[in-house]
Amino acid sequence: MNASHAPVRIAARYDAVVVGGGHNGLTAAAYLARAGRSVLVLERLDHVGGAAVSAPVFDGVDARLSRYSYLVSLMPRQVVDELGLRLTLRRRRFSSYTPVGDGGLLVDNGSDDATRASFETLGAGRDHEAWQAFSARVGRLAQRLFPTVTAPLVSREEARALVDDDETWRAVVEQPLGETLRATFASDVVRGVAATDGLIGTFADLDDTALLQNRCYLYHVIGGGTGDWDVPVGGMGAVSGALHDAARAAGATVVTGAQVTAVDPGTARSDAEVSWTDADGGTHAVRAGAVVSGAAPSTLDTLLAAAGGSPSGRETAQAPEGAQLKVNMLLRRLPRLREGIDPVAAFSGTFHVNESYSQLQAAHAQAAAGQVPDLPPCEIYCHSLTDDSILGPDLRAAGAQTLTLFGLHMPARLFRDDPDGARERALAATLRSLDSVLAEPIQDILWRGPDGAPCLEARSPVDLEGSVGLPGGHIFHRDLSWPWAEPGTAEAGPATGLDAPGTWGVETLHPRVLVAGAGARRGGGVSGIPGRSAAMALLAG
Repeated sequence: MNASHAPVRIAARYDAVVVGGGHNGLTAAAYLARAGRSVLVLERLDHVGGAAVSAPVFDGVDARLSRYSYLVSLMPRQVVDELGLRLTLRRRRFSSYTPVGDGGLLVDNGSDDATRASFETLGAGRDHEAWQAFSARVGRLAQRLFPTVTAPLVSREEARALVDDDETWRAVVEQPLGETLRATFASDVVRGVAATDGLIGTFADLDDTALLQNRCYLYHVIGGGTGDWDVPVGGMGAVSGALHDAARAAGATVVTGAQVTAVDPGTARSDAEVSWTDADGGTHAVRAGAVVSGAAPSTLDTLLAAAGGSPSGRETAQAPEGAQLKVNMLLRRLPRLREGIDPVAAFSGTFHVNESYSQLQAAHAQAAAGQVPDLPPCEIYCHSLTDDSILGPDLRAAGAQTLTLFGLHMPARLFRDDPDGARERALAATLRSLDSVLAEPIQDILWRGPDGAPCLEARSPVDLEGSVGLPGGHIFHRDLSWPWAEPGTAEAGPATGLDAPGTWGVETLHPRVLVAGAGARRGGGVSGIPGRSAAMALLAG
């Protein structure tokens, strides 16, 4: 979503200055402006939306792809309703398909009989009952926990009491996810399908006692109280576009091409100050009653240091590191599969590639040892099957389809020394992995642009760091935290006293500075939750 570079009048002071025009920054701006606060949003790129954007990725090709983030689950309906967002999300009938040899595992949300038959064909008939029972338990947990994300933080004990199921609490929150899955399912494939929810954007061994994989799993299964991941009509740019419209309609001033260079946090009694340069190199400074940072905590700390300020207390000692390879493709048609299943069913949901439990663990071990996995696990879905509005008329008429591939266990460390070469090696390995479950090479059916170039784009964590400003390419800005109060714990960062029950998970050590991006507690994913939380904290103050 582009914002105008036309000159705008910048006041000397605003009630709130929002650093970063990603979807969370826009959410905070919309809430604050609707409450009558004067708001200035400063975005360094020439467009707003951050990683929640749609873009014409391939020159001369009329397709607008969700270039970075691509599905919506965690955005509460409450945010959509409160801001009056014009946004349509479509539910996918098929949850997932996993090719296995000459068959595969289909999880069909519309037919339990079809799902059961698929489990039985795989030789995992007993696991179907376990799958249903475990899904029901996790679904109940989601229904009880998700409403808390739009309220002040509850304590860990209050969250456990809300769940009211000690067995499920232990399985999801207290013991490593790998242990839970091995105790629940017999099939290596079924275990892997469940495990991937703990590894999206997260580099972890499934048996890691730090439980990072469990935190990631929890966020992937609680969205909307159902865990469903929906397709935004028009692509992810429709989400940030709706938020941008809401912010501007409420009176917020949005400036793109504005590189923030320093944040003076002020004091409890004196305004903060934000310094920035415009697209023409001009320098500016503006006073703020509050600063709301949609940037990562590490980026905020750099801006605070530039003004001589102390850290926010939100950044952990371990530097953020993303762990994914994102590949965008446009195809002439969907690929054929060896076992003959309808590609529409296979690609409408999540298409798992070499993601059995043992394959996931083997790939993690190789990546942890510093090498690109021999058989990279990855998953794919086809946006255009659910929403073809992202394709121009000629592409729709020709039967073209998009594929979005998300490669796991590709940590930034693999790409640091040789970003371009490592990306090409990782992409080649990933395409070999994909081809191993197809009846034809994927490159044979790629759409080609006017210049004959295949329509394929690969982005490593290092690429995401450079283009979208994600530290280490980490899509969550830093490792995810539990969505309840855990003050002073190792995963929360230093023992600062932040995140006590009743706070919003966005406060910093500076009374006039709040975090509103994915690095806040209850951050991660396209949700608007941290942005709303920052606005609520300010409006309640």
